[in-house]
Amino acid sequence: MNEFENLKITSVELPNNDVNETLQLHDESIFKDLLENRKDIFLSTEKIKVTVEKSAESAQSAREPRAEPKTIIEFLEQKSLLKSLNQLIEKAGIIGEENSRLLLFLITISYFNKSPLHGIVQGSSGSGKTHIISRIADLMPQEDVLRFTRITESSLYNWGEFDLFQKIIIIEDLDGLKEDALYALREFISNQVLRSSVTIKDKKGNNKSSHKIVKGQFSSLSATTKGETYEDNMNRSFIIAINESEEQTRKIIDYQNLKNAGMIDRNNEQKAISFIQRLVKNLKCYEVVNPYAMELQLPDKVKNKRRLNEMVQSIIKQITILNQYQRKQTSDGKLITEIEDLQQGIEILFESIILKIDELDGSLRQFLEKLKKRFDGREFNRFEAMEYTGFKKSQLQVYLNELVRLEYLKQKGFVNKGFTYKIGYSDDIGKVRQELKEHFKKIIDKLKSEASGS
Repeated sequence: MNEFENLKITSVELPNNDVNETLQLHDESIFKDLLENRKDIFLSTEKIKVTVEKSAESAQSAREPRAEPKTIIEFLEQKSLLKSLNQLIEKAGIIGEENSRLLLFLITISYFNKSPLHGIVQGSSGSGKTHIISRIADLMPQEDVLRFTRITESSLYNWGEFDLFQKIIIIEDLDGLKEDALYALREFISNQVLRSSVTIKDKKGNNKSSHKIVKGQFSSLSATTKGETYEDNMNRSFIIAINESEEQTRKIIDYQNLKNAGMIDRNNEQKAISFIQRLVKNLKCYEVVNPYAMELQLPDKVKNKRRLNEMVQSIIKQITILNQYQRKQTSDGKLITEIEDLQQGIEILFESIILKIDELDGSLRQFLEKLKKRFDGREFNRFEAMEYTGFKKSQLQVYLNELVRLEYLKQKGFVNKGFTYKIGYSDDIGKVRQELKEHFKKIIDKLKSEASGS
């Protein structure tokens, strides 16, 4: 190989088919130009060597197996778990509602705990409340999910003793449940058991009384348009208001359009769903110790403070369980909550806490804020309100009547001549939100300061 070290292999691009034809059609001087402009095939034997080595490397890398995708355990061990999980939930097809979808996920996966959680999603008709709880249910192991459009008065009493044990119940229309069914559901949520005295026939055909028990350790998600109607159920459940803003509407429409245009891979969506389902199966049930529980105090303005405090603590517990592959344990195997869990829990729960403070439910509050933005200080009629808010006549009238009843709106006029409305009471919910944020920020900052000082 050394004797050819200075060897160069070049090529000449002829303007015609061959040398003879070129000579016949051109002057002899053309060959001088062609030789001067000839191209090197290889600059040197060194380049041949490099090329061969690169080819060998490429062949070797092609033979080596590619790195496996991140495993479930590796995913659960990462520091920014909730952020990554939230992004994965979006890939699964739940667009926007960043904190709400994460809260619903945490509520749902509590079904394997001794004290499962429950959520009620409240929004106007067509706002997507049923869609979001259905999509959250899709992320769970499907053998554990029970979906109901309606529940009859006595059906919950007729399940087998353990049929509803460690299950997820999805109620697509809470408004369709009658009072007896709501009562049974309420008792299930509070006591995790239904006991009833029933009449059965013995072997001889005689009637006799019997004691029937149905145990119900399940988490549940329900959808409703009438949040205030189910006050007893709401006191036992997390309230999540659907975001009905224009921004959220645009996000959903853009996603739908991208999907219909074939620009979103449905296979990736299904892969994300499958990954989350397997992730849920890898979570284990733990007892949790929160060393900061005494430091977390709710503001005095909160209604049903006792029950809400329990709910806040339960979400923090659920976040700790989700972070189980990163949390330390006590000597008897209980997970220890960290300050980060408190901070994340407060952030996720913030809107739900606001709804507990606010006299108005989520949809009604959003409706009032729209009216204040457009009509504050002047009278308006229902046609103007309908045009600005986009609500249909029936839903609009329900909201207007409710705001009049609660004295947030003043109504003038007569039935046969029509009514006009004016903002009667303009509360400052923005100020309440800011005060609440500052309240929790002080608590977290204090805990972090004490932790760093120690």
